[in-house]
Amino acid sequence: MPGKVLIAPSHLPEIESFYAPTLLGAGLDLVYPKRNAQMTEAELLDQLPGCIASLAGSEPYNRTVIATAAATGLKIIARAGVGYDGIDVQAATDHGVIVTYAPGTNHEAVGETTLMLMLALAKSFVHQHTQIQAGRWPRRAYLPLRGQTLGLIGLGRTGKAVAIRAAAFGMKLLAVDPVRDDGFASKFNVAWRNLDELLANSDFVSLHVPLTSETKRMMNAERFSKMKPTSFLINCSRGDVVDEPALLAALLSKRIAGAGLDVFEQEPPGDNPLTQLDNVVLTAHTAGVDTQSRNDMARVPAEAIAMLLRGEWPAEWIVNGELRASWKA
Repeated sequence: MPGKVLIAPSHLPEIESFYAPTLLGAGLDLVYPKRNAQMTEAELLDQLPGCIASLAGSEPYNRTVIATAAATGLKIIARAGVGYDGIDVQAATDHGVIVTYAPGTNHEAVGETTLMLMLALAKSFVHQHTQIQAGRWPRRAYLPLRGQTLGLIGLGRTGKAVAIRAAAFGMKLLAVDPVRDDGFASKFNVAWRNLDELLANSDFVSLHVPLTSETKRMMNAERFSKMKPTSFLINCSRGDVVDEPALLAALLSKRIAGAGLDVFEQEPPGDNPLTQLDNVVLTAHTAGVDTQSRNDMARVPAEAIAMLLRGEWPAEWIVNGELRASWKA
């Protein structure tokens, strides 16, 4: 079925070879944003109508956008990533629009970044770097990772990637997850704990959960009060999982020792006071994006679009599978 596909993420023109041949081979014309930045609702409303599919980034696919685009032919929103909280899935389902995502493409990258943030905090990397640049020599004993306890809130693909790496560093592992993989836990000596026990006994607490109504701001003042004053929080999941004012208060009062943050409630964070603290290490929502994962996250949604338009059903990539019976390419 010929038609147009919006290539929404601004970085994708740089890596066309990983998705363009698949989409062009499916008879689609590629449409790119008019400016090199994340598309706004207004820009989606301007460019998405008339497209049969969107290869989507983090732009806002709300009910208004989906209803407007679906009325002019939108059939597929294919997310170039593993999270899809920017898409109103219920609205898409209501309008017969398939939503796909790219599971298994970036968990290894997040695992590496999580360990990097933990090491940066344990070794006071940023402090050492800036002090040496200033002509000082901050030579003292820093913290090890070996022997420290890592508490993993979420032991899915990403939590497991972190656990494997942390085990190689000789860390003790605790985890909480509603779905327990006892085989993995046994192999890597992961002890299951309830959330309160995990918080009370971990030197590092790392978040690897999706953003849902249950996880939104789950790390709040009450939860921070249960952590060790010497412990660190790592968030490479979603910014809204953490109550940022409560985290700021916990850091300023030394209720916890520090934090490594890849994500924020508002991105970019602007004048967020968390960005000014010496005991916080920051990255720009890049934990899941290295060159390999970036390429895979472009390839998979393109393949999903092409397969759906051929009448195939890539079930492992589809979010709203209830549309299968009514789907027509």
